Amino acid sequence: QVQLVESGGGSVQAGGSLRLSCAASGYTVNRASMGWFRQAPGKKREGVAGSDSAGATIYVDSVQGRFTISKDIAKNTLYLQMNSLKPDDTAMYYCAAARGATWLPSLSDDEYVYWGQGTQVTVSS
Repeated sequence: QVQLVESGGGSVQAGGSLRLSCAASGYTVNRASMGWFRQAPGKKREGVAGSDSAGATIYVDSVQGRFTISKDIAKNTLYLQMNSLKPDDTAMYYCAAARGATWLPSLSDDEYVYWGQGTQVTVSS
């Protein structure tokens, strides 16, 4: 059974940083296609960052240059390093994983079948 467990969320002031973690079990992060999504109250879920099976990455324009998606193979964990946080980044953040290998990073939730429960990020001005 695949489980994705997010952690690392919290409350920070604008300009601060957080690192989100997504620990996977029953699923191998190495050469996997995975992503981070977020959903703010009253808004649609939005793809934030994706990493395909070759390690290529993609980011939504609003976080480009501020967020970095990465994997720790030894820990079987996906990360999202978030710097220069803004109040607009406030949302519930979700980790997602594809069923099989993909060779194009994606921000579309249609590409992912496994989802974590989410971790809240709140950025105050």
